[in-house]
Amino acid sequence: MTAPFGARLAAAMDVYGPLCVGLDPHPGLLRDWGLADDVAGLRAFSHGVLDALAGKVAALKPQSALYERHGAAGVAVLEEVVAAGRRTGTLVIVDAKRGDIGSTMAGYADAYLRDGSPLAGDALTVSPYLGFGSLTPAVEAAAASGRGLFVLALTSNPEGASVQHATGPDGTAVAAAVAAQAAALNAAELASTGGTLGSVGLVVGATTGDAAQRLGVDLEAVRGPLLAPGVGAQGAGVPELARVFGTARHAVLASSSRAVLAAGPDRASLLAAAQNAAREAAGALR
Repeated sequence: MTAPFGARLAAAMDVYGPLCVGLDPHPGLLRDWGLADDVAGLRAFSHGVLDALAGKVAALKPQSALYERHGAAGVAVLEEVVAAGRRTGTLVIVDAKRGDIGSTMAGYADAYLRDGSPLAGDALTVSPYLGFGSLTPAVEAAAASGRGLFVLALTSNPEGASVQHATGPDGTAVAAAVAAQAAALNAAELASTGGTLGSVGLVVGATTGDAAQRLGVDLEAVRGPLLAPGVGAQGAGVPELARVFGTARHAVLASSSRAVLAAGPDRASLLAAAQNAAREAAGALR
């Protein structure tokens, strides 16, 4: 890879808009597409999305669990999605939310962030809730290969607040500590590359209201991409985004899946839905 993930993502967002389309092949969605909930249906769905959107959106985000549920053959289809991203020059964020310690985390890093691995896209979602330091193997592997990470920070699910909003002995909220450690990694990268967007991003739900402000989470200081489920048709417009992201809105990569995928399986309709979602996101994030 010729440039760090953050730089490549910034360039893709400039060209295609701040939209990441999730590949979330739920059984109900496969049924709506007229497909069976099996490996053949999974493959037909994945290649239908790829044929319509590869090379035409900033990023694609396959949800690993919905491929894994089909066993080894499903993981093979995920590998096909990653390979298609490489072939078409489309950034692929593998949404696997991996997080563990020691050699196990190193194994995940080897699988998802090492050059030559069939599962290694351009970035990986990770969970820091065994301690941010537990992500060190992934941080090092991503930096070595020019890939990126999206670290869970402020999610929209109600259960997330019990961990992410909690405070440590020094009174710092967990989410704020996660953001600060991502910021430190990006500051080191950008000091050496002279870029504007680091490669360690955060996952921040677009419907989390004033949580970042209340908890002292400095999103602007992160200087990395903010992967945001819930933008535009998903429920968050200009007022909500201003409240959640403030002056960091320029770094937001809106994530949309069902709002776009519902337009399938017709490829022209899928592309039109994605382009409309990108325009909506860009308008909401101005």
